[in-house]
Amino acid sequence: MKVSTLALLTMLLAALWTESQSASFRSLYGTCCYKKMFLKNKIPDNLIKSYQETPSHCSYRAVRVETLKGQKFCVDPKKKWFQDYLQRKEANNTST
Repeated sequence: MKVSTLALLTMLLAALWTESQSASFRSLYGTCCYKKMFLKNKIPDNLIKSYQETPSHCSYRAVRVETLKGQKFCVDPKKKWFQDYLQRKEANNTST
């Protein structure tokens, strides 16, 4: 009886450890953008709520843009429309 209890406890601890490692892996790479996730169209300035660069460990350099409706898109930070958006945003911040 002791052996089966020990085995059950070991399996339970292993399952909990595996789940915690899996959750941290998901959160680490959950902020990355992948090739098929990139939006090709321009997002109008008035719809952009926020943006954040992806971490350096990600495969693709990207910016995750969140709209006012809560939608999240990946964009290429080198795209002209996004560069123009950043310049307009910076100009607005310095003039106020």
